[in-house]
Formats: sequence, C-alpha cells, structure tokens
Amino acid sequence: MSTASEQSLREQIVEVGRRLYARGYTASNDGNISVRLDERRLLMTPKSVCKGFMSADMMCITDLEGTKLAGDRDPSSEMQMHLEVYRQRPDAKAVVHAHPPIATGFAVAGIPLDRAVLAEVVTTLGSVPIAEYATPSTKELPEAVRKYVKAHDGMLLANHGALTLGVDLFGAYYKMETIEHFATISLVARLLGGERLLSRQEVDRLQGLRGMYGIASPAPICPPDASGGPGSPLGDPAGCPTESAPESAGARLVPDMDGEIRLTYRELTALIEAAVRELK
Repeated sequence: MSTASEQSLREQIVEVGRRLYARGYTASNDGNISVRLDERRLLMTPKSVCKGFMSADMMCITDLEGTKLAGDRDPSSEMQMHLEVYRQRPDAKAVVHAHPPIATGFAVAGIPLDRAVLAEVVTTLGSVPIAEYATPSTKELPEAVRKYVKAHDGMLLANHGALTLGVDLFGAYYKMETIEHFATISLVARLLGGERLLSRQEVDRLQGLRGMYGIASPAPICPPDASGGPGSPLGDPAGCPTESAPESAGARLVPDMDGEIRLTYRELTALIEAAVRELK
C-alpha cells in the first residue's frame, strides 16, 4: 500500500477519533481504533491518548500477531480484541471500540439490543448481542468477542462498551453511531410504555431488501426456532443475529407485551371486587 494511502488512513483514524470524542462516545483515554494497511499489517491508535486530540503521526503499525513494526508509541492495550476480529473476519477492514453511554448502559444492565423496532437497524446490523464480561486488556476479552463476531458487525461488551467492524473506517464508525442511536430510541420507547415490535413477517421482508440495497451481512437473521430447544426461542446469537419479532396474522407492528398482562384501573378494580365476593 502506498505512503499516500497510509497517510490517508492515519488522517481518517484522527477524524474518527475526533467524532467519537465530540459525540461523547469516549472520555479521557477510552476507546481504540484500527484499520488494515494490507494483508499483513494494521494501523492502530496508541495507548494512553485521548481520541479527540490525536495527530496522524501518533499511530503505530503492528502485524496480525500484535508485534509492533513501526511507531514511537505502543499500540492500544486492547489490541488483542482487534486482532481477534481480524482473525475471525477476513472481510473486516476496520474496528472501532468505544463507550457510547446509552448503549453501554444497556450493556451494564445486561439487556441486548435484539428487539425488532427499527427497519434500518434490522436491515443493516440485524441485532446487537452482549458479549460476556471480560477483564479489559486481558486474553478474556478476545475470547468473549470471538463467540459473536462471525455473525455480527456490532456488539455490546458487558459492563464495558461496544465494538463495531466494517469494510472501512467510516463504515465501522457509522455502525457505532447506529448502535447508540438504536439504544437511545429503545430507552425512550421503554420509558414511554414499551415498543411496538416489527412482526416476524416484516423482519423477513426487510431481510429480503438487503440484496436490493447492496447491504452485506455476515449471517442471516435467525429463524424463531433456530436453537431447537426450550428457553431460546430466538435462536443462538452466536451463530446468527436474533430478533425479538412476534408472528402476526397481518399487522406489521405488534405491541410488545413482554409477558405482561396490562389492565386499566377500572378493570383491575373490577377483578379485585370479584375476588373479594368469591371469598365471602
């Protein structure tokens, strides 16, 4: 790859880092960014630097085993997580890790973003699972990521943050934006009483549009019974993106009852009065 191309990628990392920091997706020295230079080398952010105030000369070059090949600074302490993505996904050209606050809130609460509520998210990301908690900067982290990365372009990291990958740096960054946007809308909807879910039939229809729009996906969305066992009606998220999308006889939007029975005050009062009468 030419020097001009390498310089362009360095400048793109600087810009992506600036956007992450400006949007509040990182604080202090949080987050890390990497991109393939060629089949053997990666360009990566260094450790202990604020992503909003980087310069192109700060970046370091490593091989796919993590050996530093060039640069005055050491690579990110979470480099192994990036290397695992590139090992498992040869199609991945860039990786972004950040701590967007709303999405990270879902990660801390242990709530995956797997409800089919936004057509754009179903068509692009599919769903966003949560990788199991792993101590940052240890070999546990790439092991946790490995479980989901073959079938997902984005995931939450339990009690940590989020990870996205793409065919280029801005593609990976935009997926981080999508995850945070999805999390924010999901939170607001739940505060307002709950989402209306896209039906399973509508999810299937949206999946069919991927080819029309030229949207590549690492795996098709799981059919409802993909796991083949009780307790996992959405399928196995390690093998395919899962979507909470109820079957519907015709409606494209279905209220998410989430196992609840909802009653008005008058209906509840009537039930209580009837129960009291039965006790007399």
